[in-house]
Amino acid sequence: MRRLTVSSFVSLDGVIEGPMGWASPFFDEQNQAHALQALSGVEFFLVGRVTYEMFSARWPDLKGPYMDRINGLKKLVASKTLKTVGWNATLLEGDVAQALAALKRQPGGDILKYGVSQLDKTLVSAGLVDEYHLSIVPTRVGHGKRAFDDVGSIDLDLVGTHRFDNGVVTLTYVPR
Repeated sequence: MRRLTVSSFVSLDGVIEGPMGWASPFFDEQNQAHALQALSGVEFFLVGRVTYEMFSARWPDLKGPYMDRINGLKKLVASKTLKTVGWNATLLEGDVAQALAALKRQPGGDILKYGVSQLDKTLVSAGLVDEYHLSIVPTRVGHGKRAFDDVGSIDLDLVGTHRFDNGVVTLTYVPR
């Protein structure tokens, strides 16, 4: 059975929006090695339309062990408006929760989603998220969308921590 993990950068003031601008300086060699290791059991990369459009426009041109692994993953795109997708992606049509639940029941590699977005409301409501990996970045952004704004009430248990030399701490949570 596959597991679904949601991973996100979160600033000290709770912002998740636009992490490429404020989290990138903290995504050093140690963080990249850890992120690459976390991808070892992943088969699918799940994104919503907004994230898909942002990532697919830039990431296929980025190179290196971490980006090569991301670019090689099968992509699942949850969207009600897109008609076609590229970047090694499949469009999830119809009931996204039902499609993901069926995929999770199959044997194979795990599913990873970056960022906490509107899609998480559907995922949480359907009980599909197995873990959240929240990387707390020691910086204040000051404005932007906050973590879990779109999700609503959520109860999590802390099950793990990982501290990096640059001050980033990744907290692993599971739904109660």
